[in-house]
Amino acid sequence: MASFRVEGGHKLKGEIIPQGAKNEALQILCAVLLTSEKVTIHKIPNIRDVNKLIELLADMGVKVHKLGPESYEFQADEVNLDYLETEDFLKKASALRGSVMILGPLLARFGKGKLSKPGGDKIGRRRMDTHFFGFQKLGAQFHYDAKNEIFHIDGKNLKGTYMLLDEASVTGTANIVMAAVLAEGRTTIYNAACEPYLQQLCDMLNRMGAKITGVGSNLLHIDGVTQLGGTSHTMLPDMIEIGSFIGMAAMTQSEITIKDCQIHRLGIIPETFRRMGIQMEFRGDDIYIPSQRHYEIETFIDGSILTVADQIWPGFTPDLLSIVLVTATQAKGTVLVHQKMFESRLFFVDKLIDMGAQIILCDPHRATVIGLDRKYPLRGIRMTSPDIRAGVALLIAAMSANGVSIIDNIEQIDRGYQHIDERLNALGARIERIS
Repeated sequence: MASFRVEGGHKLKGEIIPQGAKNEALQILCAVLLTSEKVTIHKIPNIRDVNKLIELLADMGVKVHKLGPESYEFQADEVNLDYLETEDFLKKASALRGSVMILGPLLARFGKGKLSKPGGDKIGRRRMDTHFFGFQKLGAQFHYDAKNEIFHIDGKNLKGTYMLLDEASVTGTANIVMAAVLAEGRTTIYNAACEPYLQQLCDMLNRMGAKITGVGSNLLHIDGVTQLGGTSHTMLPDMIEIGSFIGMAAMTQSEITIKDCQIHRLGIIPETFRRMGIQMEFRGDDIYIPSQRHYEIETFIDGSILTVADQIWPGFTPDLLSIVLVTATQAKGTVLVHQKMFESRLFFVDKLIDMGAQIILCDPHRATVIGLDRKYPLRGIRMTSPDIRAGVALLIAAMSANGVSIIDNIEQIDRGYQHIDERLNALGARIERIS
């Protein structure tokens, strides 16, 4: 198991380019199964979860050709469905939560799918019901082997239908859309997720020959076609990385420029960090963060404490609440962080409290952070990364702290952030990867 040794107290300076969007990549890569023609994808992040999914596709018989550091060509013209029956497939798929999104393409093109219960972050219950509700509405037959935790789905002759999703699940919507593009007739999905990742997937599918309208809204109409062709696709910069870098700059009093952000696709992320008191300047498509000794959290108009809560898009993404929370520890003022979706995602605050942060964990979903305004710097400790986003929040805390911190289980961070130690060290951080 690897760890980070982080020497805190160093200011960063320079430019950094965000990686391709992890959450988009997991959807886009699964979509290559929908056609026998070549699909070229650019700005693929070199991170553990994405690399595992590419390996899984190759094991399934997809031809994978690496064109460059961030570009790949895929061709799924000889998919080996027998591989789905092997223990190797079930083992590899269960190690990766994003693997669930191969089901929609498999059902659409081949009429069947099989998957063991996917893994991923241990951040609370992450139910699969929305995925299977959608498949069943399209006419698929579903069986769950509870003893072996294996999903079996028969999806021959899918037919379009109307469905109202009980939750606007991003991966659930993506899976249903990919199943519906080759189904007979029209599918209408209400309460669909509309995140930029989903918009990117729909735009890509339309270039392949799909007929999807309502992209960017929560009401999608999909007219099924008989087949899809190849295409080329470039992924968005990762909005979670961008938000992480904004918080990191504030905490470490650093002057950095985040390049090529596609700011118009970031929603309320920049404004939320501005409400935390962080100054930033848009320079074309770049975000410039000046070095700030102090930043003060706003209150609501009536003077009450600011609440930052996760919401479905275009609300604030839950993946950045960990960053907001750690950034608030050295701000002036108080904020209530309300994590509605996952009941275990705030449990990492005990490490921040050990570092000297003033945080009250109200319940599994809410934490009140009392900003110290840098009067009492955090102190370095040894800690363990519980999930991807909490891991980076702890890394930010360690970079701003007095002394040396050790962060164990950094495989979690590697799942979502590409060469994060090397990229930050290039800006002046002191992060060492140790065994």
